[in-house]
Formats: sequence, structure tokens, C-alpha cells
Amino acid sequence: MIGKLKGTIDSFAEDSIVLDVHGVGYVVQCSAKTLGALPAAGEAVVLSIETQVREDAIRLFGFRTDQEREWFRLLQTVQGVGAKVALGILSVLDGGALATAIGTQDKAAVARAPGVGPKLAARIVAELKDKAPGLGSLDPALVRLAGAVEDRTAPKPVADAVSALVNLGYAQAQASAAVAAALKNGGEGVEAPQLIRLGLRELAR
Repeated sequence: MIGKLKGTIDSFAEDSIVLDVHGVGYVVQCSAKTLGALPAAGEAVVLSIETQVREDAIRLFGFRTDQEREWFRLLQTVQGVGAKVALGILSVLDGGALATAIGTQDKAAVARAPGVGPKLAARIVAELKDKAPGLGSLDPALVRLAGAVEDRTAPKPVADAVSALVNLGYAQAQASAAVAAALKNGGEGVEAPQLIRLGLRELAR
């Protein structure tokens, strides 16, 4: 199995590159975020590789980091997520954003990916909550607050503040993070209007 390739980018396609390694051209499929971060044709690059062997083909998938490759593998443990959908998710959310979305149960963020409907997004965030890399770096207070908002067990001022920020156009994860920070700064007993003001201040930073 191929785990890493170092070579020169020969050419780009819509969702792949041809990587020249000592005169052999490997077709490597990549997420949109990976493609956008690669250097120009003719430049050298090193990619972590996931090899998938099927009866009719051998496919190579390339990633900038080992963590991104781990996400690709992990996403496919969820029923209904194949290689194409996993790459689509990684095209919309990088590892950090995906960890935050899963940790805060932000189904809407995951559902932005092509081929991911609300039901599949819900399954992804539910099944990967305890498995996802990078969740250990999330603020536990943020995870608890996001879970409480999701379960409708959060105090009314907190739920109202998160809802208000979402209505202003912020993503659920952004709103939850801002309100979690506002709670830290304002202390317990803060009412919704003040949480909204403090939350907006956090989002403006």
C-alpha cells in the first residue's frame, strides 16, 4: 500500500492531480481545500496517501497532513459516507472546523457539504462525537453548552442568546462559542441581552 508520495505536480484536474514521481504519473484525488493549498504545476509536494483497492480499480487519495487522512478514514466508518462524500466534507470543513462541528453537534455545518443531507449530517456528528481527532482541544464548557442548547436543556437566557446570534447569520458553532465566552466573562445570572452584546463583541474580535 502507498502511504506517502513525494514528487512534482504535473497537472491539475477538477478533483485530482497527476503527481510525477521519478517519471511515473500517479492520479491522486484530493479535496477542494487540499487542491487550493497545493503549489503550482512543476512544483514539488509531499502528500499523505490513502490507497483504496477495488475489484476494478486502485484509487489514490492525497492529503496535506496525516490528520486530514485520518479524518477521511474516520468519516467513512459512518454508514452512507463513501470516499466521494468524505472528500466533499473535507472540501467544506478542514480538520479543526470539522472537530468543532462534531464537538458542538453542529449538524448544519456538516450538511453544507455536497451529498450530505440533514439525516446523514446528524448521523455523522452523533457517531463521531467520541472518536474524532482534535476534540480534546475543544473547550469543555463550549461542548457542554452546545449540547445543552441542542437538547433544549440550556437556561433560557443562554438559549435565547444563541438563537439571536444564529438569526443574525452566525453559524450555530460560532454562536455557541461566543455565548460560552460571554458566560465566562459575565458570570452566572447574566440575562440574554447582555449575553448577546458580549457574544457580538467576541465575534467581532
